[in-house]
Amino acid sequence: MFDFDALSQAITRQTVLCVGDLMLDEFVYGEVSRISPEAPAPVIAVQRTETDIGGAGNVARNIASLGARCIFVGMIGDDEAGKTLQAELAREGLIESVLVCDPRRPTTRKVRFVSEHFSTHMLRADWEFATPAAADIEQKLIDAVLPLLPRSDIVLLSDYAKGVLTARVIRNIIDAARKLGKRVIVDPKSPNLAIYRGATLIKPNRKEFADATRSRADSENSIAEAAQELMQLADCEAILVTQSEHGMTLVSRNGEAIHVPGHPVKVRDVSGAGDTVAAVLALALGAGADWETALRMANAAAAVAVSKKGAASVTSAELRRKILPHAFLAAEEKIIAVGGDLGPQLLEWRKQALRIGFTNGCFDILHPGHVKVLTAARGACDRLVVGLNSDASARRLKGEGRPVQHEQARAEVLAALEAVDLVALFEEDTPINLIKEIRPSVLVKGGDYARDQVVGHEIVEANGGEVLLVEVLPGFSTTSLVDRARGGKV
Repeated sequence: MFDFDALSQAITRQTVLCVGDLMLDEFVYGEVSRISPEAPAPVIAVQRTETDIGGAGNVARNIASLGARCIFVGMIGDDEAGKTLQAELAREGLIESVLVCDPRRPTTRKVRFVSEHFSTHMLRADWEFATPAAADIEQKLIDAVLPLLPRSDIVLLSDYAKGVLTARVIRNIIDAARKLGKRVIVDPKSPNLAIYRGATLIKPNRKEFADATRSRADSENSIAEAAQELMQLADCEAILVTQSEHGMTLVSRNGEAIHVPGHPVKVRDVSGAGDTVAAVLALALGAGADWETALRMANAAAAVAVSKKGAASVTSAELRRKILPHAFLAAEEKIIAVGGDLGPQLLEWRKQALRIGFTNGCFDILHPGHVKVLTAARGACDRLVVGLNSDASARRLKGEGRPVQHEQARAEVLAALEAVDLVALFEEDTPINLIKEIRPSVLVKGGDYARDQVVGHEIVEANGGEVLLVEVLPGFSTTSLVDRARGGKV
């Protein structure tokens, strides 16, 4: 459970020290309509070109696009590509770059030729020396990074195996960060994940994880089992395995595996999605989020990134829309009358492995306290069902003269909120029958209830779900609002 807006504000106060392999990404777009007479190769008629900061630089861009500060340390060659990257980074207001120049190697540069009509990559040309930095450059990198550690809230190592993150550089950074109490997030490339020993979290993709652990990594259980062994070897607190459209699985040393499914999204380009995940993980954890919250934020950010062309960065507004999406149903379609059938919608959500949440109330006069609970409830799940007392039920609960608004009006107001996915009216005194039907993964109530007072808590917990209590907002009460409106004492 988390308050997205509060977490977003906390993120803007973070400074991430990012160290890794910087690249210049170039995209050449054009039309292909003929084959060259000189060789059996397509001819691209170039229409436009784009230049981006790539590799670990894309991690820095994502940090900045979410409103946080990034101190970036990387390596360039003494060439035009290096000068271009220096200039581009200087234009990014929230990125402070410290670039070590190695004149003996070119700046890593990747040029992609893309068919505009078919949106497919035809060819990629690389300029790079994918070898570890020489000893003198290693020392320059270490000397650049260590004085910056006290200014950072969290450290992120973005390894593309292009030479920056040698075993010696990694060891010096992680050891120094741990002495200062700084957490270290690693987006690895080496198949030997033990070289990142002492990091807080290591984030391999499924193939990297399977290769490193020599496991199949084809289920949540197999990932969890292999991750526990890896955490002992790498002396880290958590392993996050990204699995493309299948979502992500996080295993912490002191907890069970947490899996979140991939968001259904039209994939346009997967380039840089891992950079986005690493950036959001670092920012969320740096801002005080727990493992599950950081995981859900990163998962949503990945869905935004892959829906864009190129190595895209993600903004806070885009992330908010993905986590708290606008209604996917019209307001009137979100309302299920007493005795109505929730089955088809629940079945569809379960097919997508979505986490379903539930909360309930009369919601007679919607006020900021209600909004806080509903927003927090939606932040703890993928789809939120709100149980709404019918007029008869509310009258029995609140007494004569209530509800002030009839059930259809209350349902329509709730259905208009972006945090609410379905509104289900119920006639009984409690929503116990709804809870039995929905079998939510998370049951949410205001913090003025004790856990054992929450109706349905036994059912939810017996099915492996959880009960979350949201701290109430002082000064807001429907009863006091009604009394004030009627001229009574508050």
